[in-house]
Amino acid sequence: MKLKEDMNPLLLQVFRSVVWVYSFITFLPWYLLSGPGPAPERSRRVKALSLSGDPGGPYRAANSLRRLASVLYPGCDTLDKVFEHARQRFPDRDCLGTREVLSEEDESQPNGKLFKKVILGDYIWLSFEETYQAALSFGSGLAALGQKPHYNIAIFCETRAEWLITAQACFMYNFPLVTLYSTLGGPAIAHGLNETEVTHIITSKDLLQTRLKDILLEVPRLQHIIVIDAKLTKWEGYPRGISVHNMATVQELGNKPENLSRPRSQPLPSDIAVIMYTSGSTGIPKGVMVSHSNIIAGITGMAERIPGLGENDTYIGYLPLAHVLELSAELVCTSHGCRIGYSSPQTLADQSTKIKKGSKGDTSVLQPTLMAAVPEIMDRIYKNVMTKVEEMSSVQRTMFVLAYNYKMEQLCKGNSTPLCDGLVFRKVRSLLGGRTRVLLSGGAPLSAATQRFMNICFCCPVGQGYGLTETCGAGTISDMWDYSTGRVGAPLICSEISLKNWEEGGYHSTDKPNPRGEILIGGPNVTMGYYKNEAKNQEDFFVDGNGQRWFCTGDIGEFHPDGCLKIIDRKKDLVKLQAGEYVSLGKVEAVLKNCSFIDNICVYANSDQSYVIGFVVPNQKQLMALAEQRRVRGSWEEICNSSEMEMEMLEIITDAAIRDKLERFEIPRKIRLSPEPWTPETGLVTDAFKLKRKELKSHYQDDIERINSGLKEQPETSGTVIRWRKWRVQITTHRPTFSNCRLATPALRPAKAAATSISTF
Repeated sequence: MKLKEDMNPLLLQVFRSVVWVYSFITFLPWYLLSGPGPAPERSRRVKALSLSGDPGGPYRAANSLRRLASVLYPGCDTLDKVFEHARQRFPDRDCLGTREVLSEEDESQPNGKLFKKVILGDYIWLSFEETYQAALSFGSGLAALGQKPHYNIAIFCETRAEWLITAQACFMYNFPLVTLYSTLGGPAIAHGLNETEVTHIITSKDLLQTRLKDILLEVPRLQHIIVIDAKLTKWEGYPRGISVHNMATVQELGNKPENLSRPRSQPLPSDIAVIMYTSGSTGIPKGVMVSHSNIIAGITGMAERIPGLGENDTYIGYLPLAHVLELSAELVCTSHGCRIGYSSPQTLADQSTKIKKGSKGDTSVLQPTLMAAVPEIMDRIYKNVMTKVEEMSSVQRTMFVLAYNYKMEQLCKGNSTPLCDGLVFRKVRSLLGGRTRVLLSGGAPLSAATQRFMNICFCCPVGQGYGLTETCGAGTISDMWDYSTGRVGAPLICSEISLKNWEEGGYHSTDKPNPRGEILIGGPNVTMGYYKNEAKNQEDFFVDGNGQRWFCTGDIGEFHPDGCLKIIDRKKDLVKLQAGEYVSLGKVEAVLKNCSFIDNICVYANSDQSYVIGFVVPNQKQLMALAEQRRVRGSWEEICNSSEMEMEMLEIITDAAIRDKLERFEIPRKIRLSPEPWTPETGLVTDAFKLKRKELKSHYQDDIERINSGLKEQPETSGTVIRWRKWRVQITTHRPTFSNCRLATPALRPAKAAATSISTF
């Protein structure tokens, strides 16, 4: 979508003439020196085909029609062998990096709260050899503490270098690693630890004191807690039978000759490497059993879609390592000699919440070439930059918009725009360090507007992927040469995808113009199933006649003629309204989140009602500016609780919904503004910022009842509010009434029978 060119037509024509002259002058040197290259041709090629010719598939990548890939390097069929291979190839290369903390201080905010701010130094690096030795000694120390092969061990920790060292130690010694999100609540943590019967857990000092300590009595089998923080501490006040150790002391124990000399029980490809607990977006977290061969197949498929991946790349790790996207991305990097510098969402950029003003964020220091992000983070970047564009002078804003639209046209033709990149987008690109060459997006659908913005302003392709914990995060990733939006690419070389008819939702593989249905993913990356949950395994997994393992995703997709997949719905997000219409909650949320006034939104509906309602986390800066325009005074909480501002926001949301062509019944009739953001700490979203619908419903239950009660007392209308010139009008389904209404133009007059009326209010 082009940005609006708000400029004098004459000046606009002058600018376009200058651009045309520049393009004409530079075309011949560009064509002779580099030419258009393979990108346009590669983006247009067929990327996947149906093996059987059936429109429902199974579809495979065009370069893996004969056989699915399952091994990254010959002879490296377990994760310890993959890392050993990398250590032999890149022994002295930087592997894992952590920024030194120079100082910390509390900074008082205008509202009286204290924020901890940090000043960070340079990255301190461990080489591949040093990382290997650290993992070897830690695994040896865990064995000396009584941890046995094939017995589960848990990690409950933030993303940091010690997390990956722990994982490599467990892979070496065949300890199945149970991963738990650091933002899980007490009951979910206790459930995971008790279900997997762990006796040893690795955690951080902060999480031990704030989350784990309170539930220790609920985990009777737990015997050893290993704290990864470097500072040696004397641990007291813990229940009898539980020993607390520092990671360094465990490594010292492991380095003793009598412990290092003990033979290791090396894993088999079929052994469990990780029991990865889901984020709990649909209820109690489920443990997914992932074998060594599953992960290797998944990272094999992912690596093939990242061009030029190698030892010159730097990856920034800040997403939760308990999430399959981050763990897979980091294993891809270490297997190819890339270095990984660690960060956090609070220190990522110069403007991040924990970075002291005037000091550098992690992206500025590290200057990564590779980065993974969930759509929530990309949406924030997009909205923040566009807000700053709106604050520019008219000349600056016009130049940005013209450059944006010009580059979008050139990208669609497969052309580069070095002048625009250097003069206009350099400052935006510097937000991520200035050297990013590939952005990977996963965890949720990425809106077309945000994807196009990242392509243009950060001067790099966005590889949008699709996968689940149950498929090792692997399913599809779009080609880096494919600049289309809204699609997730073709199947990876490790997987194949079929579409299963879903009668209730009306999706069939025979649909025109494109086959549609529930997405089934098959291949060596499909995991072993859920831990101690045979009923769910029977429901979601199956093995076909060829011995291929499949997972039923519950997502609805369609295949385009070039073999690329588009996610169009989700079975669990589909609600049938009272009048029989189906509403895709996820689709409505994805459309409305593009609105600059919205930071987050959850749409709610049930089959007893004929409408949907919305819960909105508004953008504070935008809403406060609007409140000032409307002369609504008060604190942030009072503004959000204002009925007048709710009506203003509802109007803005309705305008956005109509502009993006949502159906009448998909537009929220009422909304509730939330002054508090939804974060993983609140328990209302997962670590990947997916909505926890069950928790959100419980949190807003009183508001749901109040809104439903209020709407039942109103006459039945569609509730669609639109702008027409300077009027606000509501479309209703009553008999036509035009009293006191002067908007009845021929185009708006209703038909005699099934009437649609327009009334002012």
